[in-house]
Amino acid sequence: MAKLDHCTPKLMDLVSSRGGATGVRIRQIKDMLLEHNTIEMRREVAIRCLVVYLGEKEEDLFKDFGDTEKFETGLDGQVMKIAIIGDRSAQGSDHKTAIIVVEGTKIVEGKDIPRCCALLMGIIYALNLSYRKELKYTFEVFQKLFLELDGLKASAKVTSLKNCIF
Repeated sequence: MAKLDHCTPKLMDLVSSRGGATGVRIRQIKDMLLEHNTIEMRREVAIRCLVVYLGEKEEDLFKDFGDTEKFETGLDGQVMKIAIIGDRSAQGSDHKTAIIVVEGTKIVEGKDIPRCCALLMGIIYALNLSYRKELKYTFEVFQKLFLELDGLKASAKVTSLKNCIF
């Protein structure tokens, strides 16, 4: 999380420079900060913007469920995702629960989305799973930039991103 926090300001400047449909989606994601500007939300926005910036789809990593009942019935077919269950608390504020799902099975329930991303990387390593090809650059950035594992061997896209951020 410290490395993500360190990279976030430069990452947000970099992703903001994108135009076209990617730029529009990034601005929509950044608007999430207008409602809730907490450290957890800044981390989530940075991760979501990173996924879009890398040309990958948020839907391949995150699956939003309105409530617990929809979550229980919607697990089938989810290979490796972070399920987000959004609830409204009594005070009217948004409360989200993030759950890591692998092969349709609930693995870990986390407190927030950024921590679930970190836990998912740990699960991938512990179970020796392959990265999903739809998210190969996102997972590579997590591994090589944020976790600093095997950082010398990176794809051209990730190396370019690393050079721009550092």
